[in-house]
Amino acid sequence: MPASYRPHTRDDDEHEHSHSQTLATNLSASEATVDHVLETKSGDLFTIHPHETIGRAVEVLRDQRIGALLVVDAEGELVGILSERDIVRRLADTPGRTLPQTVAELMTTKLETCTPEDSLVWVLRRMTDGRFRHMPVLEDEELIGMISIGDVVNFRLIALEYEALKLKQLIVG
Repeated sequence: MPASYRPHTRDDDEHEHSHSQTLATNLSASEATVDHVLETKSGDLFTIHPHETIGRAVEVLRDQRIGALLVVDAEGELVGILSERDIVRRLADTPGRTLPQTVAELMTTKLETCTPEDSLVWVLRRMTDGRFRHMPVLEDEELIGMISIGDVVNFRLIALEYEALKLKQLIVG
């Protein structure tokens, strides 16, 4: 074999460079917004009226497998939120007499809301500091959705799984 002979190697081929994270394929936790989470949800809004009973609210919560209901007036305007936690507290205070009470008697009227542009980090901080798990989403003062702490955690878990997959692909090739 001549001394100048060199066998063909992988380095002789041109390779397409890949990146494990780009803005187009992966958002950092600090860049993710409420809108990114809403895009992954069905868009269904479950509401109840203030004059309805807690018994009816419990049925909707059970049937829809959700943890809170948005309370809207006859015009569809957001006037409160009713969570499982609100109901459990009242059950402890008025055992045997809670289900006939109205949603208006139990609902939270001092609402914490967010917009689609708000960062998930900011929303999580507000939920944690305020010790609540559901937040209505308003755009131009109009109700467009609701985000839960579970939605945010699930969104972040999926993002972490994606990051892990991309890193694995980068390592394996």
